[in-house]
Amino acid sequence: MPKHVIDPNQWINLYSDYLFNYTITRVNDREIAQDLVQDTFVAGLKSMKNFKGEASERTWLISILKRKIIDHYRKINSKKGKAEVRMTYNTDESEGDWLEERVADPFDKTAEDTIENTELGIAIDNCLGKLPEKQAQVFEMKTILNYETEAICNELDITASNLWVIIHRARVSMASCLEKNWF
Repeated sequence: MPKHVIDPNQWINLYSDYLFNYTITRVNDREIAQDLVQDTFVAGLKSMKNFKGEASERTWLISILKRKIIDHYRKINSKKGKAEVRMTYNTDESEGDWLEERVADPFDKTAEDTIENTELGIAIDNCLGKLPEKQAQVFEMKTILNYETEAICNELDITASNLWVIIHRARVSMASCLEKNWF
């Protein structure tokens, strides 16, 4: 598999519309969406040295953007005294919401954060190993490797509805396992 390379000079031309459309459906505020996309580009520039080339440039930027969106909601919720983020998703075939808790910004790390993230990574691997094989495979492809829904469905020969049922069950199991073994 060829390594992907980064060209930040092309980001605005290639990805700004896509990132904005992705963001606006999640925050429903044009100015906030623009700010989050801008923050994503800045974070990408700051962390270019961490880009391994294992994913496409767009996938890498989307993963940064997802964290920025989560941080946005975490900030709003923290003002209400909460440490959780609820995000709604809509696909052609389903809709729902999921809960993200205590998610660190991977581009703003202290030594303590690095140790904690390493421990979290070990806990995630352990919990992933406890899932049924298909749930673990779907969870890893969708959540960790950021595969598109269609690609997962084609590779595993499942429907999008089936994928979302599997991913929901995997997330519930992972949350329960992590709560018992990491928090």
